[in-house]
Amino acid sequence: MWSPYKNRIKRDLERWHSNGWVSAEGRAAIAADVDSSGREFGLAPALGILASVLFGFAAISFVAAHWEDMPRLGRLALLLACVWSGYGAAGWLVTRGHTLLADAAVLFACGMFGASIMLISQMYNIAGNPSDGVLMWWVGTLLAGTALRSNPALALAMILVCVWSCMQTLDRNEVHWPFLIGWALVTAAFIWQRWRPGLHLSALALSAFVVSLGYQLDGGHQHGLVAMIGILAAVAAIAAEKLRPDIDAANDHIAAPLFAYALAVAFAGLFALQFLEVPRMATLIVLAAASLVSILGAIAYALSTGNRGALWIGYLAFSAEILTLYGVTVGTILGTSLFFLIAAIIVSLLAYAALRLARRSASGGGFA
Repeated sequence: MWSPYKNRIKRDLERWHSNGWVSAEGRAAIAADVDSSGREFGLAPALGILASVLFGFAAISFVAAHWEDMPRLGRLALLLACVWSGYGAAGWLVTRGHTLLADAAVLFACGMFGASIMLISQMYNIAGNPSDGVLMWWVGTLLAGTALRSNPALALAMILVCVWSCMQTLDRNEVHWPFLIGWALVTAAFIWQRWRPGLHLSALALSAFVVSLGYQLDGGHQHGLVAMIGILAAVAAIAAEKLRPDIDAANDHIAAPLFAYALAVAFAGLFALQFLEVPRMATLIVLAAASLVSILGAIAYALSTGNRGALWIGYLAFSAEILTLYGVTVGTILGTSLFFLIAAIIVSLLAYAALRLARRSASGGGFA
């Protein structure tokens, strides 16, 4: 758990207690629960992780510099020593109570494991696809991260899964569906660890994969499928949040970030349909109108639910849509000034309607 969050909660507890909203016993119980939940991530662990990365590069550079001067047995012994020294340091740090520094040591060991794969294949002239080495690397990193419950190692495993999939895609020039297997395995480890940043990393990786389908399937003409997947995922997130709030709350409110990522995927598909597929002007107008209405609806929903991530994505999508439309329609029969005048009127009317609804809700009249 991040220190700023804990500090903010404790400041709020003091204010709530002084206002009489929280009793002294309740304040103490909440503060104790916050202190006991998760692992503190401060400056020392962050520097430790950076140090592990630097140690890894230093070890790899040293081995590479003396590679030709060492016998094969010595090379193997050195590589194994580097890997197991990382795991040994992690065990020692755990006994001292420095769990996040232990994560840094595990990360170093995982990095050296990947370097060992590459150096051993070079040493024995093992022919094969480089992506197979990355496959072994992410599998080993996933096992280490799961067995030792190291979140940074699991994050590295997800990054390696993405690298492996990209290499396979470039080699074969087709969709690499096995990515979904690796993604699901690492995501399952994130869920088991209940590590929310890891789930965001998983969502980001899956969103990028879905968006890439539009550029790979059917010769790069399946952006409509991408938009549909994003829209369906957004609808599913809204349904989960509205129909079963108890399940969503039990799962750490995953519907809100799911809606944000789904919105990004849907807009990526719609954007490509409009400006990369080069449709007719009439089709462009229809798609632009649908995109603007969808974005404004998403912004309104994000405002009503306090979904800041989706709100910022909506703002960025609206800006990108308007600016790109301006660049495409300048000098065409669409009439740029007329288009933006109509768009401004529509948005103004929607803003006025939202204001009336907000006033009616505040006065107790409801939205009916």
